[in-house]
Amino acid sequence: MDDDFHRIKRLPPYVFAQVNQLKQNARARGADIIDFGMGNPDGATPEHIVEKMVEAVRDPRSHRYSASKGIPGLRKAQAAYYDRRFGVKLNPETQVVATLGSKEGFANMAQAITAPGDVVLVPNPTYPIHAFGFIISGGVIRHLPVEPDENFLRALERAMHFSVPKPVALVLNYPSNPTAKIASLDFYKDVVVFAKKNDLILLSDLAYSEVYFEDNPPPSILQVEGANDVAVEFTSMSKTYSMPGWRMGFAVGNERLIDALARVKSYLDYGAFTPIQVAAAAALNGDQGCVDDMRALYKKRRDCLCKAMSRAGWEVPSPPATMFAWVPIPESCKEMGSLEFSKLLLENADVAVAPGIGFGEHGEGYVRIALVENEQRIRQAARNVKRFLAEVPKNMHNVVPIAR
Repeated sequence: MDDDFHRIKRLPPYVFAQVNQLKQNARARGADIIDFGMGNPDGATPEHIVEKMVEAVRDPRSHRYSASKGIPGLRKAQAAYYDRRFGVKLNPETQVVATLGSKEGFANMAQAITAPGDVVLVPNPTYPIHAFGFIISGGVIRHLPVEPDENFLRALERAMHFSVPKPVALVLNYPSNPTAKIASLDFYKDVVVFAKKNDLILLSDLAYSEVYFEDNPPPSILQVEGANDVAVEFTSMSKTYSMPGWRMGFAVGNERLIDALARVKSYLDYGAFTPIQVAAAAALNGDQGCVDDMRALYKKRRDCLCKAMSRAGWEVPSPPATMFAWVPIPESCKEMGSLEFSKLLLENADVAVAPGIGFGEHGEGYVRIALVENEQRIRQAARNVKRFLAEVPKNMHNVVPIAR
């Protein structure tokens, strides 16, 4: 009984756990940590959504088991959202499943479609579940670049030509977590054509569909003609409505894939608590002013972060979308790598960030900064960082450079 179980052996140590432990230790010592590490919205869920849940929870009938694939009213609300936002028509009975956040939906879709040894194409760097959902399910990962351009398409061609066995699925994530890259509709058109030609399933993570700062909202892959033949898309209410702890998301698209996901879920859960689903439907159907407010808040924080850190001597590229900045490690700290840099920043500046290596090997050299602290705290973090960078030579005496 000393050996790890087969699936556990396929999972590397969780990089973020090391930083989280350091945060916990620092807080136990009384340190005031400015925490940019986790994409955990700090704002309250809009009041009208909370009130709807309170109303629903007072009804004893809502305390019973719910529907694994989501109550009908919620699935209709999500279909209506896709119609309004993207001009995409969905059948709420056969093309929409409510999930316990997009992460659970992705993991269970991997369980539904993956046979042992199946090759799945995944961008790198990317959100960990995109790769490890399939690894846990027995799949094999082949990485692609994350930039949605001609290089991506050429890499896709090579992966299909040289992989043995042929890949069964491709993961897409735009706007991207962690890099904030945005895909165009033309890019999606090329990918859909490729997928149909090569019998490839497309799994699109659109969790940040509403967190954007440019004039043009990010598109859905389902806007492409014929995409429904090959694609499923995952969305989340966590960021859009500041509902991370409510665990509410969706998978929509191809009927066969949605049916497979629903079948797996029917064995594993009874769906979210019914009042949560009722409140989620109210959020989707109600006044969207709260979404505009959310977007404006993150934009102000983004601008504050970029300006304050630049003054501190750390250039932060301005993300066009998501609630994250994807930031190169300062030149004076590059040799230590993203994990050691994150540890030192926490220990010496009371600032927590997510090391880029936690998002894949090609995330090395970067950290992810989440826009989950207010502007005052962001400016304080910048002051701490400025002092830290001025003392970097003193702080590096115990640091082992990353292997090259």
